[in-house]
Amino acid sequence: MRASDVKRAFRYRFYPSDAQAGELSRTFGCVRKVYNLALAARTQAWARQVRVNYNQTSAMLTDWKKTGELAYLNEVSSVPLQQALRHLQVAFTNFFAKRAKYPRFKSRKKSRRSAEYTASAFRFRDGELTLAKMAEPLDIVWSRPLPEGAAPSTVSVSQDAAGRGYVSLLCEDPSVQPLPATDAAIGIDAGLDHLLTLSTGEKISNPRHERRDRARLAKAQRRLARKAAGDGANRAKARRKVARVYARIADRRRDHLHKLTTRLVRENQTIVIEDLAVGNMVKNGSLARAISDAAWSQLRSMLEYKAQWYNREVIAVDRWFPSSKLCSACGSLQRKMPLHVRTWTCDCGTTHDRDVNAAKDILAVGLTASVCGAGVRPQRKTPGGQSATKQKPLQREP
Repeated sequence: MRASDVKRAFRYRFYPSDAQAGELSRTFGCVRKVYNLALAARTQAWARQVRVNYNQTSAMLTDWKKTGELAYLNEVSSVPLQQALRHLQVAFTNFFAKRAKYPRFKSRKKSRRSAEYTASAFRFRDGELTLAKMAEPLDIVWSRPLPEGAAPSTVSVSQDAAGRGYVSLLCEDPSVQPLPATDAAIGIDAGLDHLLTLSTGEKISNPRHERRDRARLAKAQRRLARKAAGDGANRAKARRKVARVYARIADRRRDHLHKLTTRLVRENQTIVIEDLAVGNMVKNGSLARAISDAAWSQLRSMLEYKAQWYNREVIAVDRWFPSSKLCSACGSLQRKMPLHVRTWTCDCGTTHDRDVNAAKDILAVGLTASVCGAGVRPQRKTPGGQSATKQKPLQREP
């Protein structure tokens, strides 16, 4: 990938004035309304076995604005409304390609409040960003500079559940250059006691960000639970306090994962990971909180896009590969490997740390698949009939 092909979103905190906050609130509401109207129209058409595309929903938007009931849609910039229709089109494209579930309606309380502006709906000049329908530029905290000479192609404005405003500018970043090729390769075994165990023997501790703030979160949630459902301002204030605790946890987790994945991508040419079914794993009630806090899916996503930026390779090994029970020295497969067994000795005399051995096996099978182009899904049964399903060393979260 050439450096000029890399587009990065630079995210900043901003503090709107009262007038800007009002305009953004109206825009968020209109974006949600248009998205839901278009989704309802497409769903009804789908029931009649008729497909509706973006151009047709765009024509519907024009008609909606002419009605008395939806005339308020004319009060906000039309660009975020059109972008909402484009996002819906992408959602349907992913659904028909079986990459995602059927699009869902946006909730006023639970859905993310956001709006996207293209170049025709904002002005970026002399380090100041002014959105359509606003007289003054946004008060942005420029925590890091944009790439020299960068011209944002799109701007996304959002507000999280804690009430914090963020603006994201999508720019080409020439500073992203492919890293020099290296022979280094690493296998990664994910866990809960240790977030990652590397084939080099290194174990990366699990920060457990959610558990560190669990007492504070429980206190905020108790206060929210005591507020009556109709206790408007007080309940909203308590809800924001809960959201601020969650935001603190998410911020620290994201920061840690960025630092970790950047290090792994810079140091290794090939990274082999497990293709974990996190969505199924969180159905385990006793482990769901710990698994969600580990954020394995987010970690994998970061590894993949950073590897693409820097000309690295990420290989995913099938989740059923029995890496914990396979000796990395002689290749023999153990029939049983209870979860409480953390070290074991193979018949060949090699003593293994369970997680390190798994990481070595993951690396070996990943490199083999990369060289020969074959799949990495093994037979589910051993010659003796024993299941070869990998047993994950997950311990009950206290």
